[in-house]
Amino acid sequence: MLTLGREIRFSIDPFSQTQQTGSNSYASKPLGGEGLCLYLSLGVELSSRLNPDTGFVVNVTEIDKAVLNLVVPFISKKISDYYSRAQLPTLDTLGGILKQCWKTLQQEFSDKHLTCLVLNLNPYRSIRIQSEESMDLYYSEKFEFSAMHQLWNDHFDDAKNYEMFGKCANPAGHGHNYILEVKVSRPVESGDDNWTQEYQKVIKQYFLDNVDHKNLNREVSGLENCNPTVENLARFAWEILAESFDNCKLHSVTIWENDRTYCTCTGQE
Repeated sequence: MLTLGREIRFSIDPFSQTQQTGSNSYASKPLGGEGLCLYLSLGVELSSRLNPDTGFVVNVTEIDKAVLNLVVPFISKKISDYYSRAQLPTLDTLGGILKQCWKTLQQEFSDKHLTCLVLNLNPYRSIRIQSEESMDLYYSEKFEFSAMHQLWNDHFDDAKNYEMFGKCANPAGHGHNYILEVKVSRPVESGDDNWTQEYQKVIKQYFLDNVDHKNLNREVSGLENCNPTVENLARFAWEILAESFDNCKLHSVTIWENDRTYCTCTGQE
């Protein structure tokens, strides 16, 4: 069984009755308008056995066609309806819209298994659902923090430390601009419209304020007895945040040390 993912980028003009098609699907298709529009993208994941004749799980042009012809107009109309009433759709509302999109795409690809729909609200926030039956909405947001560390094991001699950790064993330490992504789950359309403010406050208070612009080896309680690798930092973030949310449940924590190295912790051994 293989899973194929496809991202479709589109823009919405919530005040227009028509959407321009456009020719650049990499940036946004349809365009929505000539000026400032609402930019969104929809990620679709489908699972199936490989077709031996084509080498495809599914032809991505079929996904594009279904999303652009059936899903984008639906999302556009729903959002435009809210704007016409001078209202903003909440995350819970968008979760309900995503559930309707799920039904449409599952019918369109009835011979495949739809495994995930992700609505990217901007490059740093997204919501997703992972089954039609589940009432859970997954929300993730990215945060930035800076910190320094040294990778060193006192049980190794100097030569072993430099062999194992290389430049990261520099006694003066070195720094990173880390990216933290925290994904949580909660019921779709729960009626609580303000929960993301508390979500952000919890992450800032319990994790970011403790690590931002700090020496992870010396200044962060809880990291004294371990090497502050990206792996241990992700585990540490999970342990701090797992029981800190009142209005959602922690699903995963991902920390990027740079744009090529990251670690995700789900709390499972």
